[in-house]
Amino acid sequence: MIVPYTLLFDEDRGSGPGLPLLFQALYGSDWRMPPPPAERPYTFTNFVVSQDGRISFDEPHRSGGGEVSRHAPHDVWLMALIRARADAILTGGGTLRAAGRHRWTPWETFPAAEVELAALRAAEGRQPLPLLVVISGRGDLPATAPALHVPGQPLLIATTAAGAERVRAALPDHPNLTIVVAPGERVDLAPLLRSLRVDHGITTLLSEGGARVYGELLRDRLIDEVFTTLSPIIVGNRVPPAPPRTSLVEGTAFSPDDPPRLHLVSLRRFEDYLFQRAMVLDAKARSSV
Repeated sequence: MIVPYTLLFDEDRGSGPGLPLLFQALYGSDWRMPPPPAERPYTFTNFVVSQDGRISFDEPHRSGGGEVSRHAPHDVWLMALIRARADAILTGGGTLRAAGRHRWTPWETFPAAEVELAALRAAEGRQPLPLLVVISGRGDLPATAPALHVPGQPLLIATTAAGAERVRAALPDHPNLTIVVAPGERVDLAPLLRSLRVDHGITTLLSEGGARVYGELLRDRLIDEVFTTLSPIIVGNRVPPAPPRTSLVEGTAFSPDDPPRLHLVSLRRFEDYLFQRAMVLDAKARSSV
């Protein structure tokens, strides 16, 4: 396991289910899970960000968040805990292609805690493995990616009509595959999250999609809670015309009149890393601050 985080402050006043004492002792306090909205899952995200706001070096085979976190044990333990409380994990086709051999299980990042994390899922009434939800409008997924073939893990591909044909051709005999077809030429997140809640019984959703998925979730007011690890490194950026390295939000620009705003709930530290948990304020709360 890890040594406990240093808790700097915690203002969580939630009344939902909390963590077992073992996890509270390491995390420094509780994390209570609010009830989900009726129309979608309770949705949270988890990112590691450099000091200059980048989430990736965008280099071949070195584009994941682990390069930004330097694979810090406290970051990967927290990722494991956050995954363990998710009924489903959402990611994009691009993230899947860049992930190599990574699998979206709670203990993938911290295998030493598998027994405790599995027990947490069971105690909260969750399935042994979270549903993996992959957004891919074109359906051009790497058919042999290990993430698509984890024994016992259900898989849902959200795609278009044309993409669905590619998915069926690539994964013809997948035992746990569900395909959700969007009515247009792209996958909109609001209908997808509604389907996850209403049709599939998903109450908690972790988004591990990239910067564009995060931007769309923020734009459509679909995020409730944000976990952010601030890494002590500086990633920097390339000189144009080279493509820029990815920042936390891409593809969405917010108005200065009413940008999304976070309310900081807790802050933890280990060595030079900070671990922030925040709630996304709704329109009424934003107008009052």
